[in-house]
Amino acid sequence: MYLCDANLGKFYRMKISSHTLRTIAMPVGMLVGALFCYPITALDEWSGAILTPIFIFSMLFCTFCGVNIKDMRPSWLHLWLMVAQIVGSLVVYYALLPLGDIVAQGGMICALTPMAMGAVVIGGMLGANVATMATHSLLCNIITAFVAPPIISMAGSGTCTIAEILARVAPLLIGPFFVAQLCRWTMPKVAGWFANHSMLSFYIWLLSLVVIMGKTTYFIIESGTEHIVTELLLAGAALVICLVQFWVGRRLGERYGDGVAGGQALGQKNTLLAIWLSQAFLHPLACIAPTAYIVWQNIVNSYQIYKKR
Repeated sequence: MYLCDANLGKFYRMKISSHTLRTIAMPVGMLVGALFCYPITALDEWSGAILTPIFIFSMLFCTFCGVNIKDMRPSWLHLWLMVAQIVGSLVVYYALLPLGDIVAQGGMICALTPMAMGAVVIGGMLGANVATMATHSLLCNIITAFVAPPIISMAGSGTCTIAEILARVAPLLIGPFFVAQLCRWTMPKVAGWFANHSMLSFYIWLLSLVVIMGKTTYFIIESGTEHIVTELLLAGAALVICLVQFWVGRRLGERYGDGVAGGQALGQKNTLLAIWLSQAFLHPLACIAPTAYIVWQNIVNSYQIYKKR
């Protein structure tokens, strides 16, 4: 009996330790990325900026190994999330115009950017239906590629083609999905191992988070303090937009029985794509908003993981 109690106590200590690790992992990852921004940026440039794509591809492959393509069905939730994303981006743009074009562009891109590829991982940890999120991940990024060009062209000074956005999104989104499904079909035991070790995706995501934070911190430092007021407005707008999108997504998700999936699908954004779109087709300073959004959404994710456990 005492041995049983001892083993039970050991199990709960291990569970609490694992919970604590997951709770503090994302803030620590962001801090490490910020502190070592120069060597991380140098390493990423030396690798040809291939580190983050490798991490994202590997992370999604592990996640999609546990997704059965037969369970992926479009639903009304996906439609309403897309409506909230597209209409929300236009509302945000015109609401922030009085604060200046740059602030409006930064807020708009935070709302318009599709769901993050890592949202499937975090959503799975929080108890969301992974198949629902995987379906929305595919639909959201593809549809965004078609609706984003006219909206970005309206707000920015450059031109944006569907092919350019698809070329940025498709390899990292569609590639791991099809490789994972091929693995499920040809090597089910290997796919089963990855599906059973779902936390591997979380730790790969942490590595990508360190690299992303290192690169964005480097950009902020190098941009100087000349536009500090605009940068603060962009960061503040990103915070409000982040919280509103998580809240709206949860409310929509709850109407269809999965509030977590709705919140992550609308609130957790593909900030890498947002930063690239800002630098390529909008005012370069507008990328401060999606840069700040990285911090805000990961603080929200850390809090949700803490509450979940």
